[in-house]
Amino acid sequence: MKTYLPSPESLKRKWHLVDADGVVLGRLATRVATLLRGKHKPEFTPHIDTGDGVIVINAAKVRLTGRKAQRDFVYRHSGYAGGLKTFSLGDMLKNKPEELVSDAVRGMLPKNSLGRTLIKHLRVYRGAEHPHFAQKPEKLEVGR
Repeated sequence: MKTYLPSPESLKRKWHLVDADGVVLGRLATRVATLLRGKHKPEFTPHIDTGDGVIVINAAKVRLTGRKAQRDFVYRHSGYAGGLKTFSLGDMLKNKPEELVSDAVRGMLPKNSLGRTLIKHLRVYRGAEHPHFAQKPEKLEVGR
């Protein structure tokens, strides 16, 4: 029996709309990463992009549990000497919530060229409005 490999023509891609209002960041990121990867589909293949597109709205209203807002930090380095910048998760949530959500999702994707392709199917917005009405996204509930 031959192994089935999905072809790009046979894949049916959909768009999902996820409302992050009141959702814990880690739970949101795992659910979104699963959708981007395509693990919810029967034709999932680990080395092929079989996933869907995801639109996340209300990123500024995502929840951080415990004391993570003050205790945990995000680090970014410019590549130059003395170029390390440090931000607390609370500051990131206040100033750049889109980056906080996309970084959490990126950390749950493969660390190779497939992961870099998959993250391009993610759109994150601070508020409730998004410009992707032409994709006809299906509203998806994520656990609170």
